[in-house]
Amino acid sequence: MPKTVEFFFDVGSPAAYIAWKQLPHVCRETGAAINYKPMLLGGVFQATGNHSPTTVPAKGRYMMDDLGRFAARYGVAFQQNPHFPINTLMLMRGAAGLQMREPARFVPYVDAVYHAIWADAKNMNDPATVGAVLQAAGFDPAALLAMSGEPAVKDRLKAITQEAVERGVFGAPTFFVDGQMHWGQDRLDFVQQALKAAA
Repeated sequence: MPKTVEFFFDVGSPAAYIAWKQLPHVCRETGAAINYKPMLLGGVFQATGNHSPTTVPAKGRYMMDDLGRFAARYGVAFQQNPHFPINTLMLMRGAAGLQMREPARFVPYVDAVYHAIWADAKNMNDPATVGAVLQAAGFDPAALLAMSGEPAVKDRLKAITQEAVERGVFGAPTFFVDGQMHWGQDRLDFVQQALKAAA
């Protein structure tokens, strides 16, 4: 079995977007595999009493500026989204459903959604915008919407979110390597170090 990093994320998190773009590079360098864990960050916040940093205006401004600096360092397209926060329930159900039903299309789907939110600053609260983004990425928006409403898909997203809470996750992105938790895209160096040390 290859060494693995578990990656808990939500597309509404700009920090998780930066991590999404960088984690594959870390795993290529360390020979590790990624176990993607799409969760609902709002559910994690509710269960843990945590809140988005943007609820503190000064902290939110700093965080977005800091993410911009990290994006520039990594060469990742990034801009603040004027429509933030994004209600990601249906988007994350889509991710969970594709991971179950069409795993080969999971990464392209998340790539498209992340790019729309954090590179193109699109209003992904608007169903018409979501449909246009997905169609441009080669997906059938109506089929994805139908899949997102299936009880098994809803249950999977709930289960991963509950797993995250039970394991101590309080925000995104969160990584686990050999059971050790690391939180934040600015902790990828520790993730890389842990993967190098993993058996």
